[in-house]
Amino acid sequence: MPALQAILARPDVWRGQDFARVIAEPSGYPELDRRLPGGGWPVGALTELFSTTQGIGEMRLVLPWVARLTQAGGRVALIDPPHLPYAPALLQAGVYLPRTVLIRPQSEAGGLWATEQILRAGACGAALIWPPKLDPTALRRLQLAAETGKTTALLFRELSAAATFSPAALRLKLAPAAGGGLAIDIFKCRGGQPAVVELRF
Repeated sequence: MPALQAILARPDVWRGQDFARVIAEPSGYPELDRRLPGGGWPVGALTELFSTTQGIGEMRLVLPWVARLTQAGGRVALIDPPHLPYAPALLQAGVYLPRTVLIRPQSEAGGLWATEQILRAGACGAALIWPPKLDPTALRRLQLAAETGKTTALLFRELSAAATFSPAALRLKLAPAAGGGLAIDIFKCRGGQPAVVELRF
């Protein structure tokens, strides 16, 4: 029995009814964190966020975590967002702007290269990424880079990509909810269970 207990105590072993032991950063929304292994965004892994359309609250979902990270001295990279981030809104949300980096790649290939380097280096605690269309090989390279650098990577992708294969640890579909909230469908959660969570902002 002691040998079995030693095996079950290992961080890479988990039982089917339990959450895996995952290192995670709290999202800032306890109702979401309760559904995620480790209690938040997985560190050293990819998280994919699929929106039905832009501007439904996807940034409000991640800003509490980004604010906490930058206030604690961590850096956040914003890689190729579709719109120029509005600095006053980031400040109002508590984001410490000198700890944020905006990257505007000149090409898709250059953007993927820069993203991989940022994730692998581990100089940023988090990367918010709006990538072009990604094939499984590119996704796998980004996942390995995030693992190497222990970087939390959030990829904002088009909804159609949710039907394709991905090595991401966490995959969420986002849709507007009644009353200005956000409906979150956790349809892939490594070490956890699928669930639907509705947040009120």
